[in-house]
Amino acid sequence: MNKTKKNEHKKNHLSGEKSPYLLQHAYNPVDWYPWGDEAFTLAKNENKPVFLYIGYSNCNWCHVMERESFEDEETADLINKAFVPVKVDREERPDIDTQYMKVCQLMTGQGGWPLTILMTPDKRPFFAGTYIPRESHGNRMGLKELVATVSGLWKNQKEDLRNTAEQIVSKIAILNESRPPLPLEARALHRGYLQLQGAFDPEHAGFGTFRKFPTPHNLLFLLRHWNRSGEPQALEMVQKTLDAMILGGIHDHVGGGFHRYSTDRLWKLPHFEKMLYDQALMAIALLETYSATKEARYADTARNLFTYVRRELESPRGGFYTAQDADTEGEEGRFYIWTLKELREHFSKQDVKLLIHVFNLEERGNFQDEA
Repeated sequence: MNKTKKNEHKKNHLSGEKSPYLLQHAYNPVDWYPWGDEAFTLAKNENKPVFLYIGYSNCNWCHVMERESFEDEETADLINKAFVPVKVDREERPDIDTQYMKVCQLMTGQGGWPLTILMTPDKRPFFAGTYIPRESHGNRMGLKELVATVSGLWKNQKEDLRNTAEQIVSKIAILNESRPPLPLEARALHRGYLQLQGAFDPEHAGFGTFRKFPTPHNLLFLLRHWNRSGEPQALEMVQKTLDAMILGGIHDHVGGGFHRYSTDRLWKLPHFEKMLYDQALMAIALLETYSATKEARYADTARNLFTYVRRELESPRGGFYTAQDADTEGEEGRFYIWTLKELREHFSKQDVKLLIHVFNLEERGNFQDEA
């Protein structure tokens, strides 16, 4: 079935909301409700589970899932028949997002946005995930298959789902219990250093081998460990990681600032959205590293970052915007991507030769889209 164009059908229950993110989806064929008593009372009265979807306006995979599934009439009809759909803006309701992100991390070992939660009408979750494609691929269940499977379980094995939900709620309650803080001993700090040392990628820097985030809090921890202990490898890991990011695609070499994260091990291909809190933490890491090393590239990168934040994220009404969207004309990263043809149209032959050498540019492109 062909995807329905926006505004070709009636509004759902989001049209009266204030959140720009929720208003973006007011014409989805999914019959979205905002978080509130109306949605959960309806779920109880109709004996339906709730399809909770949490995202935000600058989230690339939120856009992808909307285009694939929530603008598709067939998929929307499946969701509407099986669930009461509820959509939440994580920036408007961080309290709801925090609780259900804990659920996702507990159930899957990871988290992120979009956040997809299936739960009972009394808000007890029994399934958690992030981005889910519309169709199943290999061992990965698609949204249409998931909806059909859960619909069958709700009709025939509802108590099993409720028991699962009770177990999850009990575990979350334990996590939420307030405990007196344990004393932070030197051996605990050293153990933290050893864990980061074990996760460090010696070839390409950063931590882990896939989907590398800036994680400036790790760098700040290592800087303090180096300052306390004099351990040279702690500072070396910080510098290698910052250098890899500064030279990589996660850094906006033209406009300044850092993108959300790298989808590959080499820091080459980012998800292009930019978050205000990433810029703040990266600025601290850069300036503290400059303070420790007096190497100018860290201070220069921080200056460019501040210039970007003042130019693009500062609101004329005061304060700062939380993020900058990566989508341009429905395509992620289009604003940031250059072709050699475009460079040749704007720069001299000598400059283009230098750009090709510095940025490792190729006629066919120098990255493959993650999708």
